[in-house]
Amino acid sequence: MKKIRILLVDDHAVVRMGLAALLSAKADLEVVGQARSGEQAVAESRRLRPDVVVMDLMMPKMDGTTATRLLLQETPGVRVLILTSFATSDGIAQALAAGAAGAILKSAENDELVSAIREVAAGKTSVSSEIRNQMNADPPILGLTGRQTEVLQSLVRGLTNKDIAKQLGLSARSVEEHVNHILEKVGAANRAEAVAIALRKHLLKI
Repeated sequence: MKKIRILLVDDHAVVRMGLAALLSAKADLEVVGQARSGEQAVAESRRLRPDVVVMDLMMPKMDGTTATRLLLQETPGVRVLILTSFATSDGIAQALAAGAAGAILKSAENDELVSAIREVAAGKTSVSSEIRNQMNADPPILGLTGRQTEVLQSLVRGLTNKDIAKQLGLSARSVEEHVNHILEKVGAANRAEAVAIALRKHLLKI
């Protein structure tokens, strides 16, 4: 039997140890390595060439989404399964857009995790029902440009269009256009609602 070779990525050692014990007990699964950071995940994926990387989404410095994007650029045959204790629909959507083949919550039953690993290893997409329901209830927002993100950050800080224009070196008209595009993309009626949505959906690192 050809085993599915797995790399575990999580910044908490106790989580990695628990996952390793669970997965190693399955005859068709083999944990070939562990990584405690996004940077290490990329390096270990390059070195070990696993079949599946079980990737934590929330990690300091390099998060799971960035690590997924980078390791798939270097080792395109690898499949990534996001495993997270908490994530907004936007965070999951960004990880899937970066190339992850699936996503599941850490609170899932053991058999559900094992099945998800087997599914992504077989070339399928595996997104748990809990995450699908979350994304349907709170649709993700993708597509803010870098400049729009800067303007949104300024809105969160309470700056006026004039202040934003001065800070970013833009004309007042350009700032107004960026604000209008932001409102449209996040589905907000006004600046205050856009700020509330940005904070609720963790669109910005503040």
